[in-house]
Amino acid sequence: MNREVQPVLQAIQEIKKAVIGKDDCIVKIMTAILAGGHILIEDIPGVGKTTMALAFSRALGLRQNRIQFTPDVLPSDVVGFSMYQKSTGKFEYQPGAVMCNLLLADEINRTSPKTQSALLEVMEEGKVTVDHVTRELPKPFVVIATQNPVGSAGTSMLPESQLDRFMICMNVGYPDMKYELEIVKGKIRQDPLQEVETVLGTDQLLDIRRQVQEIYIHDAVYQYIGKLVSATRAHSLIELGISPRGTIALAKMVQSLAFLRGRTYVVPEDVEDVFLDVECHRIRMNAKARVNQVTAAQVLKAVLDNTPKPSVMRK
Repeated sequence: MNREVQPVLQAIQEIKKAVIGKDDCIVKIMTAILAGGHILIEDIPGVGKTTMALAFSRALGLRQNRIQFTPDVLPSDVVGFSMYQKSTGKFEYQPGAVMCNLLLADEINRTSPKTQSALLEVMEEGKVTVDHVTRELPKPFVVIATQNPVGSAGTSMLPESQLDRFMICMNVGYPDMKYELEIVKGKIRQDPLQEVETVLGTDQLLDIRRQVQEIYIHDAVYQYIGKLVSATRAHSLIELGISPRGTIALAKMVQSLAFLRGRTYVVPEDVEDVFLDVECHRIRMNAKARVNQVTAAQVLKAVLDNTPKPSVMRK
């Protein structure tokens, strides 16, 4: 297993050249990519969300596109459209932004619900249908979407049904002063993205994903996941608990994290380490929680603390 994970660890080291002081974020995004999921990064402008996505595309050898969402972006900009060619007398498909391996969807909450839906349908199905013709997306296909916090000018909340399509939702946050000065010095010298070298390719990434799916999850760990999910559905402060899609996403993430840690099996600590990132954006707090200013993260942390961990034998 250690031999298979080495190229992934090398890719993480390459990404760290461009994204300084955010090691935990890099590992979690890599975990989600290996698990076959999409990533939503919610944070203020200027903290390195775009740089993070571009560094991943370079290190993993992925063909990437970027679409900057604004209120006037149309669904056809995302999925493509048919255009009449006078020379052939036929309509020809013009690919949209999604025809790539890694799509950076910048400020997804600044565009119309119709355009958001067009992207999120593609994320779920891995296919594009234009004029009744269905086309497969390149594999692997990963979306790294960014959104500014609700309340920023021109933003609107993504509905729960659409948030549920993202495997993880996370914040990048401000860098520490020490790392921020390193970033400033690096930017003055040259673009740090130029230092990132390609370590993996698309075929290798797909092969690693297949290996991740073979990571063993003990029945006791499955039961532990089930108890955590059930606790959110019965909680007095939660209006909408974790969906079955959220349960599947959690299982896939813990397999991927175990792989990154060089194991062929999952332990309860893997579940603890990704539970909040996978599930925080999937639950809706009720009025009582909002009045008392209780956050989803606080409630899920309490659920973790109150759910007994199983003891799983380590090999």
